[in-house]
Amino acid sequence: MKIKVLGPGCKNCEALHKSTLAAVEELGMSDAYVEYVKDISEISKYIMATPGLVVDEVVVHEGKPLPTAGKIKEILQKAKK
Repeated sequence: MKIKVLGPGCKNCEALHKSTLAAVEELGMSDAYVEYVKDISEISKYIMATPGLVVDEVVVHEGKPLPTAGKIKEILQKAKK
């Protein structure tokens, strides 16, 4: 599974990245690859408002409010099926 956290490096984007890494670890997803994309031109291919979360090239979250770690775990479990 390829996961992209999209954001220029702001506080909210950093928080989403940390929550995503925690969710992946808690779920024991050793096959997951988490990439933090900070390049604005790459981000704009997916979303208009940051932060964003992309799982296997599907946008699963954009903008605020930030999803909780629990919500991220739910998203990843659904995408895993």
